[in-house]
Amino acid sequence: MELWEIEQCLGKAVKGEVISRESMKNHTSWRVGGPADIMVLPSSAEDIRICRQFATEQGLPLTVMGNGSNMLVKDKGIRGIVLKISRGFNQVEVKGTVITAEAGAFVPTLSVRAARAGLTGMEFAVGIPASVGGAVSMNAGAHGKSMADVVSGIAALTGDGNTVFLGKEDVGFSYRKSGIPDKGLVILTADFDLKPGEPEEIMAANKINLEKRRRSQPLEFPTAGSVFANPPGQWAGWLIENAGCKGMRIGDALVSDKHANFIVNLGMAKAEDILELITRIKNLVMQKYHVELELEVRVVGE
Repeated sequence: MELWEIEQCLGKAVKGEVISRESMKNHTSWRVGGPADIMVLPSSAEDIRICRQFATEQGLPLTVMGNGSNMLVKDKGIRGIVLKISRGFNQVEVKGTVITAEAGAFVPTLSVRAARAGLTGMEFAVGIPASVGGAVSMNAGAHGKSMADVVSGIAALTGDGNTVFLGKEDVGFSYRKSGIPDKGLVILTADFDLKPGEPEEIMAANKINLEKRRRSQPLEFPTAGSVFANPPGQWAGWLIENAGCKGMRIGDALVSDKHANFIVNLGMAKAEDILELITRIKNLVMQKYHVELELEVRVVGE
């Protein structure tokens, strides 16, 4: 099928938005990447199911993403369909000490909502610029805690269009990972099991965590957060800095002077610049410390 035919078919089938040749620079926090052939912004779980079924029936590649805060899209873009689960599918419901959030809900918004409801446990996540689906899928974390500490279960869509419910033990959480990608599931909602607390104290903790983030991270430039996962018992930022990578620059991609595990876009960086920096960093750390750094960001496209 031609792109215009795909756009037309999906446009009739889903209630959300369908866009062709959409620049991924507008949908990733690094502000790099070529165009997506077709982007779908779903407004319901049914939209997500229809989009996935359509991609399967038509033999089209399907890339599922959230807020784009942990993704590097290559300069030629993404072929097939990009299903961006974000603002159109972002409802949050509070029942007692459990918050149920749709996959497109913004994690910092969820943290603030929990604080206002007098529920403690989400303070660590107030500065994580991710969608709920993306954060749970990669077990995002900060300040020594992660999604695995608060998620009690998820609802997800299977490849054959069914909805399944997984308890925490079945999600397969590990450091900065879960079993969701390997299971071929698309997260629809997540349940967060929190504890009662004092709203003012929780909000104060949120404020402290946000201030720590502002002091230690280069938030004045587009980034994708930490580029590499911390090796067991070590800090990736320390290894990168002491391997002499801090301040290293290719084009407009720069290893941050504030935090060496961040690569910032000074304005006109390309994905190829960032990828070359990643390769140089890995090689220098391996040469000096014999440690192989693993990417924490997801690389997609061509």
